[in-house]
Amino acid sequence: GVATIIATYGERNSMIMNTFSLVPRWEFTVAAYVYNDDHDPATDDGYSTSYYAKYMFYENKAKTGGFAMKAGTGLDPGVLDAQNRLNDAFRTYWTNAPATIPLFDNKVSWDIMPGASVTSDYGPDDITSWLFTYTTRVAWYPSKPTWSLVGEVVGAEGEGSAPPEYRVGLRWEPTPYAVFALTYDAEFEGGDDGAGWEIGM
Repeated sequence: GVATIIATYGERNSMIMNTFSLVPRWEFTVAAYVYNDDHDPATDDGYSTSYYAKYMFYENKAKTGGFAMKAGTGLDPGVLDAQNRLNDAFRTYWTNAPATIPLFDNKVSWDIMPGASVTSDYGPDDITSWLFTYTTRVAWYPSKPTWSLVGEVVGAEGEGSAPPEYRVGLRWEPTPYAVFALTYDAEFEGGDDGAGWEIGM
């Protein structure tokens, strides 16, 4: 099997993610998010976790495109509102269907990821909250496949969702085993809960 470790440090939250490819077509991921809502690293603003599995239905021979399904518990902080991010992961369950489409002789990679989630005991009335979630990402490789310009939109619709966010940044892939990224994330509505600057590897 293969293990992949992803770490990011950002203004809103930091993340550590471990993905394990133990059997063909399957991946299993564990992630933890540590929050910095007041932009003071000396204070404790809480954390949340996410656990999910991914099954790859199809991947092209060049490994530049494919289709998969994911299902798990706990969500990316950009999807949930600030009051709901610290809930235990096992109160939110989700699924999505990521598809990667290579375009223009692999100069452009387009990711589409529609999904849905359900959160139990949400809000003061302990209701069940349903969300439609969506992510779309475009990566442009202008000269070499080792670096790209990336733009992304992340959002959700329903009770307890956060305003949609956009992310733009640079990604450098010096080898198939190492990826470095610098991104900026903000809410379309101009709120204060965007992720801000993030650096990841």
